[in-house]
Parts: sequence; C-alpha cells; structure tokens
Amino acid sequence: MPGTVGRAPTPATPVPGASTGPGADAPVLAHDWASTPLGPPEAWDPAIRAVVELILASPMPMALAYGDDLVLLYNAGYAELLGSKHPGALGRPAAEVYAEIWALPGVGEVIERTYRQGVPFLEKESTVPLVREHSAVVEQAVFTRGYSPVRDSAGKIVGMLTVAAETTHVTEQLQSLSEVAAALAGTLTLDDVARVALRHTINTFDADQVAFAVDEGGGGWRTVRRVRGELLDEADERLPPLWRRVSADWSAPVVRVAGSGDPSFTRDGQPLRETAVDRHDQKIRSMAALPLGTSVVRGGLAVGFQAPHAWSAAERALLAASGELIGQAAERARRFETQHGTAQLLQRSMLPAHLPDLPRLRIAARYDPGVDGNAAGGDFYDAFLLPGGGLGVVLGDVAGHDVQAAARMGQVRAALRALALADPAPDAVLAGLDRLVTSLGAEAGTHELFVTVVFGVIDADRREMTLASAGHPAPLIRRSNPDGRSHAEYVDLPAGPPLGLGGRPVTTTVAFRPGDTLLLFSDGVVERRRQSLTAGLDALVDAVAKAVGSDPRALCAVATAAVPGGTEDDVAVLAVEHALKPSRSASMEVPAEPTAPSRVRHWMTGQLGEWQVPESVIGAAVLCTNELTTNALLHAGTAARVEIDLSAERLLVSVADSGTRGTVTRTRTDTLSSRGRGLGLIEQLSDAWGTDPTVRGSTVWFEILVPAAERR
Repeated sequence: MPGTVGRAPTPATPVPGASTGPGADAPVLAHDWASTPLGPPEAWDPAIRAVVELILASPMPMALAYGDDLVLLYNAGYAELLGSKHPGALGRPAAEVYAEIWALPGVGEVIERTYRQGVPFLEKESTVPLVREHSAVVEQAVFTRGYSPVRDSAGKIVGMLTVAAETTHVTEQLQSLSEVAAALAGTLTLDDVARVALRHTINTFDADQVAFAVDEGGGGWRTVRRVRGELLDEADERLPPLWRRVSADWSAPVVRVAGSGDPSFTRDGQPLRETAVDRHDQKIRSMAALPLGTSVVRGGLAVGFQAPHAWSAAERALLAASGELIGQAAERARRFETQHGTAQLLQRSMLPAHLPDLPRLRIAARYDPGVDGNAAGGDFYDAFLLPGGGLGVVLGDVAGHDVQAAARMGQVRAALRALALADPAPDAVLAGLDRLVTSLGAEAGTHELFVTVVFGVIDADRREMTLASAGHPAPLIRRSNPDGRSHAEYVDLPAGPPLGLGGRPVTTTVAFRPGDTLLLFSDGVVERRRQSLTAGLDALVDAVAKAVGSDPRALCAVATAAVPGGTEDDVAVLAVEHALKPSRSASMEVPAEPTAPSRVRHWMTGQLGEWQVPESVIGAAVLCTNELTTNALLHAGTAARVEIDLSAERLLVSVADSGTRGTVTRTRTDTLSSRGRGLGLIEQLSDAWGTDPTVRGSTVWFEILVPAAERR
C-alpha cells in the first residue's frame, strides 16, 4: 500500500464531530490517514471535514475517493458492500481495491470522469459486478449509484463522493453539498452568503421556509428568510436580500441556537409561536435550527416545514455540513466587509462630498473601485468655484491600489485646489503640481511615483474652457448641433509627460456652448485586457454620442458602461453640462418611518404641479420615486434624501440613503437594490437610471425626458 512501508503508525486523531462508537466506523477513525494523501484529520480543509462527517453519520453506503489516486474513505454501510475487502480498502486507491472490475464499462471510467471533469453522475438501477463477503464469485449487484465531485473551500475539485442507495432524493442532496461549497467560494459579502444559503437550503431540503440570521456586532441581529413559492426572477436573485433587524433578546430558534451554539430539532409543534410575524411563520410545525459554528460571526440557519417532519441522521449530518460551509463563508464575508468599509471610507473621504450647485453648469461624478472593491485607490476628481467666477474641474490618477496611493491622491488633490485658488491658469497649476510630485518622490526615495492629471477652467460667460494635461487621456465633449442631433469629439489636447518628470504643460482653449457637456475620465473607463486602447476610446465616444440626452449624471453612467468587459482598475468620471436654460431644484428629507413614502408622493406631486410639469411625467416620476424611497428605507434602514431637478429637457430625481449595507459588490454597482417589480418599473417608466455609491450609503437616480411639445 503506497506511503505505509517503513513508517510506524501515527496515533489516530478522531474525526471532529464523528461518532466514536463500535462498528465498521471504528477502523476508519483509527486509520493512519497521515500516511495517505488526505493527511492528518486535524489539517483537513473545512469542506473536506464536513464531507467526512456527513459520510460517517449517514446510514447509507457512502465513500470519498480523494486526490489523483482516489484513495478511499467510507462508512459502515459502504463497508458491507466491500465485504472481505474491508478494512484493507481504507486509504488505498480505488483502482487497486476494484482491480478486477475497474476496466469494465461504467466503473472506472465513470469515476475518473466525475473527478477529472467535475460532472456529477447518477444512474438508477445500475448493475455493477460486486464480490460478496466469503465468496470469490463476482455477482451482478443492482442498486442506484451516484457520483459527485467534492470541492474544497476554494472551490477546487479534490475528490469524488460515491453514494449507493435506493433513493434518488438523498443522492441529489449530497450532490448539492459540493455545489453549495462552490457557490459559497465565490461569495464576498454577507448578502452574497445569505442569497446562496437560502437558495441552496430551501431547494435541497424541499422546505417550506428557511431563515438565516447573523449578529449586528452591537447586540442586535439581522435576519432574512425565504418562503416556498416566492416569485423570484433572475433580477431578484442578483439583488440584496431583504434583511430585518431585530433586538438582542429576540427568541426565535435561529437566534437562540446562534447564541447557545447548540442545534435544535422540533419534530412537531409550534416553534415560531412566540416570534411569528405573519401567517407563514404561524404555519410552521417542524423546524431544525443550527448555529453557523464560527467565532467571528454569530449566526444561525433554520429550516422549517408546515407538516410534522422526522429529522433523520442523514439530514442532520447534511444540515451540519451545510451550516459549517455557510459559517466559513460568513466569516470570510465579515472580514471582507470590514476591510472594504475601511478602505472605501478612506477613499471616498478624500473625494468631494458635494459638487457645486450652479444655475447654468450642472455637474455629476461617479467613482467605481477596482480590484474587487477591497482596496483604496488613487483615482480622484474635483470641481470647485474660482475667485474670478470660473469653475475649476480636475480628474487625476495616482498609480496604486493601497492606502499609500490614496494618501498621495489626497495630497495632490489638496495641493491642486490651493494652487488653482492662487493662480487658476491650468499650465501654472500643473507646473506647481509637478514640483510637488517631484518632492514627494524624493521624500519617499522613489522615482516611480506615477501621477497623471487633467485640469481645466470653465468660463460660462465666455462660453469657453481652457485645459491642460499631464499624461492623462484627453477629455471628451458632447456637442449639440443646430438640427437637434448630437456628436462627440475628443479635445485636441497634448497629453505631455506625467507629473514629477519636469514637463511643461501646454494649454488648449476650446468653445463650450450651451447644450455642450464635458466628460473627464480615468483610463479605467477605456482600458481592457486583450483590447487596444484605440478600441476603448472609440467605444466611449460612440456611446456618448448616441446617449439619449446630455445630462451629466446619465452620461457618467453611459461612460462607465461604454466599453464591454470588466476592469481591475478604478473608474472615475466627471461630467459638466452647460445647460441651455437654468434648472429648478428642490429636495426633501425623508425620515425612516412607515408613512414616509406617502409624504414623498404628496410633496412631489405638489412641487411638480407648481412647476407645471406635464401630467404624464408627474405620474411616472411619482411612481418611480415611491419605489426608490421604499427601497431606501427597507435596505438602509436610515433616513433618505429626495432631490428633484427640472430643466427644459428632462426631470432628474435622485434618492440617497446613508446606510452602508448593499453597496459592496464584486464589480461596479449596476443593479437597482429593490425587488424585481421595482427594477422593471424604473426601466419601463424612465429614460435613464443608475446608482452612484457615496461616502456613506448610495444614491439611486432616474431621468425622464419632457416631451418636446410640452416644454415650457
């Protein structure tokens, strides 16, 4: 047997959570696993440990074939099928154990395919040759067999699970264990974990209700559930779940087990009698509740049925394994969210909290973090009024994705504003910044401080702007033609060298007339792997030219989505529109109260009516705003702010919350955090919509064009 010659047996280490009683499992627990590819039990991956616990606790024949050699670990039920081959088969490659039948069709090839390709296999009433105990005759045994790939916590296939049983239902449950492990391996936030946990559990156990709860860190809890029969479409599955916050003394089973660390099983009764919130809870008669089993996140998982249910040993083992996998994912998610919150708060605190509110120059910006959103970056933007009445606009990029890059970005941004307030000439400002970056590089002892920036001054009265660039992509201008059509063009602006290299910036002055919109952007907007920069620039100018309107907020959303494919770089966009006519604006603070949406509807209807907005626009706007306000109160749980801005061409409405949950995503935020109905409603009734993350919380906005025949 490989790996055993010449070694003294290593003292056996009990498998955590496994039975230690007599029977066929005893040789499994006593086996020297340290001498096999599995290694000592105390070093097993959590996902593998969970699978082993499931195997040993199951009354059905089950076996794990691990590693490239497919060494065997199995339970008492499987030992009976092996007959005289047990216990010698423990820790040996499957091809050696089944040498006499391995080459037969449907035996070794199926096992190898499942392991190598990760394709589950299930065959009912399969006929497989088998050598019975005390017999040398090969018999044709008939039973249902299932093979499933086994994945570790990182989602890598490391083995194959074999189940020999007369029930397909249990086999499918076991196959789902590896599937949920793979799904959880791709989660980043607690929202992601909850979504996977609810979907997996309710489908695997065919339950009537599933609940998931985690501690809030301050003594309270938040919980989310899924009920059988809920209509969830594809959009819903992408959206954050609807959490409900509860007090620390809430006595629901899912919270009780999270606090005690001990599972509970109710075969028949009223487990939710004291904590029921609706008829779904009141109908639950049987419930299993398990703790997540992690020291970082206190939490629990509960599975309920509306009829009495006997929790078998196999089901309890499967639930325990699922709970451990979900707990490991929740622990990773909590750490990620903590790191993400610190990095993003640092990043966004160095960006302007508010942009100037001017009658003729409308301004919007968008920043999306790269590198999974888990690090501070160096992209920055700013817009500020100058002493002479002009508007200074800037967008830059300090290379790096760490705290040091963010700190340098803050230094460069602060210095640029100070220089511009003293002398706003773009070439003078960049020359001063060049000296600063040279000094910072000398102080840090490096010549690799890479900083690019474009700075401009907009003079609305003169209808022109002056720009200068230090190694940054040229800005884009969307221009309105006399015939009503639009086109976009890049400013003919020499890029020059990046800051810190002693370059001499050159200024360019171009026309900036009413109806035009300026777009400054970072290279993350147009650069993609395996794609030329020219292709990205062409895609951006084409998307901006074809945009429905020239509103800066809408163009920021268009720009960030113009080039297909993901990017690991930060994305920053700043847009300034020279409006044809001054716009009118109003805002309302929305308290976190149940009556808030109706108050918003009343206020908005009155305000838009006073402004003589067409009835068709008012109706659509009020309906969309109601959805956004309700969504903000549900998800953030804090007060919100509704802002409306009316120009001659369009009505822009934004709803901002101050919550932090639901804004953390693997990629840029491109979905509305509401139910599927709300998402479809906004898409149907508005001409453009999007989400903008802020320092605290997020802003969701939509735009409705005013029909030309009804413009006043």
